[in-house]
Amino acid sequence: MRTPHALLATTAALAAAVVAPPSHAATAVPAPGAYYVQSAVTGLDAADNGGAVEQHRPKGNEDHQQWNLRTSGSSYVLESTDTAGSCLGRFGDQARTVSCASADAAWEIGTAGTDRYTLKAPGTDRYLTVAPQPSGANYPAQLAIGTSGTLAAWYLTPVAPATGPMPPQDRRTLDQVTFLTAHNAYANGVDGGFAPPFVNFFPNQARGIDRQLTDGVRGFMLDIHQTPDGAILCHNSCTLVSRPVALWVDVQRMVNFLKANPDQFVTVFLEDYVDPGVLRSELARVSGLSDVLYRPDRTGVRQSGWPRLADLIAANQRLLIFTDHSRSADESAGLTRDSFGVMYQREWTVENYWSMGSGLGSSDWSCYSRWYDPGTNIPLTRTETGFRPLFVMNHFRDATIASTAGTDSTKLADRARRFCEPAARKKPNFLAVDRYDLGDPASAVAALNTYTYP
Repeated sequence: MRTPHALLATTAALAAAVVAPPSHAATAVPAPGAYYVQSAVTGLDAADNGGAVEQHRPKGNEDHQQWNLRTSGSSYVLESTDTAGSCLGRFGDQARTVSCASADAAWEIGTAGTDRYTLKAPGTDRYLTVAPQPSGANYPAQLAIGTSGTLAAWYLTPVAPATGPMPPQDRRTLDQVTFLTAHNAYANGVDGGFAPPFVNFFPNQARGIDRQLTDGVRGFMLDIHQTPDGAILCHNSCTLVSRPVALWVDVQRMVNFLKANPDQFVTVFLEDYVDPGVLRSELARVSGLSDVLYRPDRTGVRQSGWPRLADLIAANQRLLIFTDHSRSADESAGLTRDSFGVMYQREWTVENYWSMGSGLGSSDWSCYSRWYDPGTNIPLTRTETGFRPLFVMNHFRDATIASTAGTDSTKLADRARRFCEPAARKKPNFLAVDRYDLGDPASAVAALNTYTYP
């Protein structure tokens, strides 16, 4: 799905104990402890880079991004967990690390909306802030000292949040549950061809869709391309692909599975290169699709939050389909995909960048939004009043090499908890992997389904 040939790189309140603030403060702040200082605009973390304080991709404890919050006289300081005596502070108009004993290390902490804070230099109107975004570029890495406003809003995200017990099966909401998800589920070499010669030597999965369903896969990432035969499942393009599978065939497999297993729920993610009319016609070929299709746009989810999974199952609303296509492009074409039940993914989910690196060599474990670029900014931390997007966590590489995929899957639970949960301030709902049959990623899914993130 996400490959070097088709890059598509196009944010429950924080449950922290509260202590009495210094006498000058009118609002409470989180309890002393280790935190990430995370921009509410970009979702990136304040990190010490040789004395400069910059916003970096969230990377757990590997990039000088953790700060110990504590009181200091009538103010607060944020001391680096890596360098004793070095605090997040300021020098002129730039954020810098300074001696914790310096007056430039002190901050007044105020609120900037639900679960968001400001860090203000005492006795001034100067705040820690993200520098304004230059035209045609991302926000600068170097953090600044400037005026109040949206760019000066921060999350103080606990390094080790107090998780809660998972509710009973009949009380769990959809956004509390984690599902095993197959990246490029169609690219398996079992159901049919999926790529041109040579590329097809590296399937993302080793088992067909029916077997994936039997094995417990409940999320399916599928690439669709437009051909004279309709919406066809191919990698990059369908040229020279032998025996490719049509989208409707795999969706029919899922619908048949749901009919045979009335207590199950399935989600499809489309990397979508077809016209909306073609997709509508393709899905119309699936017998029984309308009987099980879930339409969150018609059930008040954005106002009231995600429903209980048991309620969706009872209502037989058990297949959720997303597209990564642009709503604006469809509006220009005169037919939107959600008019026939396909949800626009960027409106309902957040998703981290798709690759951890090449199939061999070093890894990039950082966890940041797939949709953070000069034209699009949907941070992993995105929330709305009454609604938290579902979180798609990608955990795979540019190319699928079996030994690497197996090793990566043994680290899946650790990356989810140390890197991606604090980056998104929520638990992953979909763990997307290559070769789910290697390294036991199902155990990571099971582990995540034992607790809730605050």
